[in-house]
Amino acid sequence: MSKPNGRKPLITPDPANPIIATAVPIDNHTVDPDYDRHKGPHIKSPHDPKEINPKMASDIAYWSKEFNVTGDQLHEAIRVHGTHVEKIRAALHKPA
Repeated sequence: MSKPNGRKPLITPDPANPIIATAVPIDNHTVDPDYDRHKGPHIKSPHDPKEINPKMASDIAYWSKEFNVTGDQLHEAIRVHGTHVEKIRAALHKPA
């Protein structure tokens, strides 16, 4: 078996075992849960502490957890009351 340039490949695939590379399992105890190797450290606060951006999943996740509501409930409150955090806080914490 030769390549188009005439050189032989360094690794000859084994038809019985087509997978050449092996993976080493990640030890979850050594992985920092607050760090994403692709994006850097996780942000644990909203992009803007006074406004909720309903198009940012991270804002919806943060404020849903902060207000103890679902994402759908937060979206509905934003639709009715706007994106200002204090207005949403007041709307969601009204006695029912």
